[in-house]
Amino acid sequence: MPENATEVTAAGIARLAGVGRAAVSNWRRRHADFPQPVGGTETSPSFALPEVERWLRDQGKLVEVPLRERVWQQLAGHPAGPVTALVHTGCALLLVNRSPAAWREITGVSDERMAGVLSLALDDALTDRFGPAGNGRAVRTPDRAELLPSVPLLRGAAELAAETGVRDAYEFLLGRQLDANPRQYTLTPPGLAELMAELAGTGGPGVRTVLDPAAGTGALLTAAGPAGLYAQESDPGLAAVTALRLALRTADTPRTASARRTLDVRTGDTLRADAFPGLAADAVLCHPPFNERNWGHDELAYDPRWEYGFPARTESELAWVQHALARLRDGGTAVLLMPPAAASRRSGRRIRADLLRRGALRAVIALPAGAAPPYGIPLHLWVLRRPGAAPQPNPALLLVDTAEPAEQTTGGGRDRLDLTALRHAVIDAWHAYEGQRPQPTAPHSAAARTVPVIELLDDDVDLAPARHLPSPAATGGPAELAGVRERLTTTLGLATSLTPPPPAPTAPAHRPLTTLGELARAGALQLRHGGAGTGTGPVLTEHDVLGGTPPSGAPATGAPATGAPEEPVLVEAGDVVVPVLGGVTVVRVVDEATAGAALGRNLQLLRPDPDVLDPWFLAGFLRGTTNNRQASSHASTATRLDARRLQLPRLPLAEQRRYGERFRALAAFEDALRLAGRLGGQLVQGLYDGLTDGTVTPE
Repeated sequence: MPENATEVTAAGIARLAGVGRAAVSNWRRRHADFPQPVGGTETSPSFALPEVERWLRDQGKLVEVPLRERVWQQLAGHPAGPVTALVHTGCALLLVNRSPAAWREITGVSDERMAGVLSLALDDALTDRFGPAGNGRAVRTPDRAELLPSVPLLRGAAELAAETGVRDAYEFLLGRQLDANPRQYTLTPPGLAELMAELAGTGGPGVRTVLDPAAGTGALLTAAGPAGLYAQESDPGLAAVTALRLALRTADTPRTASARRTLDVRTGDTLRADAFPGLAADAVLCHPPFNERNWGHDELAYDPRWEYGFPARTESELAWVQHALARLRDGGTAVLLMPPAAASRRSGRRIRADLLRRGALRAVIALPAGAAPPYGIPLHLWVLRRPGAAPQPNPALLLVDTAEPAEQTTGGGRDRLDLTALRHAVIDAWHAYEGQRPQPTAPHSAAARTVPVIELLDDDVDLAPARHLPSPAATGGPAELAGVRERLTTTLGLATSLTPPPPAPTAPAHRPLTTLGELARAGALQLRHGGAGTGTGPVLTEHDVLGGTPPSGAPATGAPATGAPEEPVLVEAGDVVVPVLGGVTVVRVVDEATAGAALGRNLQLLRPDPDVLDPWFLAGFLRGTTNNRQASSHASTATRLDARRLQLPRLPLAEQRRYGERFRALAAFEDALRLAGRLGGQLVQGLYDGLTDGTVTPE
């Protein structure tokens, strides 16, 4: 085995062979010739990828590893880590796009010789795109020793690029890395990035330069229009990945002037060591780190960027706001994603007041929870504009609240958030505020108001939209409440009619049992697991199953369809869906309205053979408390369900259907109770709101 061979975990082997991790554990126990671990730990060993591929082929368990999967495993198991592997891959793809003939010539030699020749070729390609290495560019040319372990990966990545294009190949690999390690990165969802770019006007003819001073993985600048791009990132690996991602974004297009616009990505701490002190950008997009105490407060007290006041140690976000304004030309626009506390903390009230007095702050937009990480917090967008040489005070501040109505967010979360509709609502409000004519768009619940600045300059200078606007979820008045009450009355009547009769006492039944695992092996049942929800249609999420709502998730957008890691599992009528995590016993039988949706994460699908198993019989017995206790295991604080251990009684199909009809009736009763609870909560909150805001009188 080569010394630097790519390593793969048991989970990676399972993905290669299209089986569960339990099957890999069984192979290790049953087959003496299974490859031995070469790394990892005793509880999580890793194996040499070439040995694993060879063993799987010899055993007939693998005909051919899909190219995208092989390349991803090589990247994920790279000896120097996946970020280094992404940098090497991006450099190689840049060369592939710049000079395909040179790449073919370089790859026609041995790995050892290729590594040396490749280093020289990459230096030419990187210099051509980013300038000489001495000017502080983010992407350093890797030498021969660094490239040697990457050569098999780079050969595979070039093959993948031949199928999908260099941009899509790189986006696929980067997307897989971000999906596999979401807690390691500060991510900005694509829909939110597009909204921020549109607010900043980056697609307009007057925007020629765009800066992101906290670039992360480059999500915000990928949403910017055809402009010169400037970025700074403190992490050297991420800075290099961002530079390559942005360079490859236009790599598949012809070499026109627009495709060769300025791209300058630097490494460094932006607040302490600004890489662009003389830049006057047309627009700034920024998703800064939140709640940082060690941002340079002590050493930056006399920095000229603090034009609106020296931020307190606890106000790092206001330091980023002023940095963004300092790097704008007069009249330029900045859009920053901010924590909600920045709009109301007392320690920042003087800076907020000066931003208002001088007309720098134009809008504060409250987003619903789930728009961006941390997903449990409703973040804000701040829209700022740098005043000119003779600043004119802005008479009013635009406040927008895009919170979703309670009925729409029951069992919600980011899977239920419609970012497209949200973007339309925000842009409509912004265009109206700017005096532009808003275009007709999809409806979205949002409250917007221009508040005179004089009303905001009190002792608190609290700019939280919720403080000054009625909630979009507030009642539409007595007529709407009357409609809710009528629906509730009808639903309560339905629930009453569906209430099951009292059961007759009987002795416990002793019936022969079987497990779902045995039924699966016999072919009476298929078991599938949900994934990231790739594809084009709606996704059935865990929240939908728990709340009994229609599929509400959106397909994953981290990788193009041509580079999707796996095909989505589409549910069919009669399938039984069970959540993997949590102690709540919930089972859902898929109906015709839900059929065709993709199965989301943390869900298991049970597809019974209708000639052997009745789906409602199956779903009903899975709800048994004892059954679930026996099939559940505990890892840390989470309960995990192993569906293969769930038990069913062995009954004839006709008897199954008798049970199934009763279980179906119970499910209808449960749905009616759930709807009644939602309507009741909506009615109660609407009456509270109406009585307190005066739209409903006590009479």
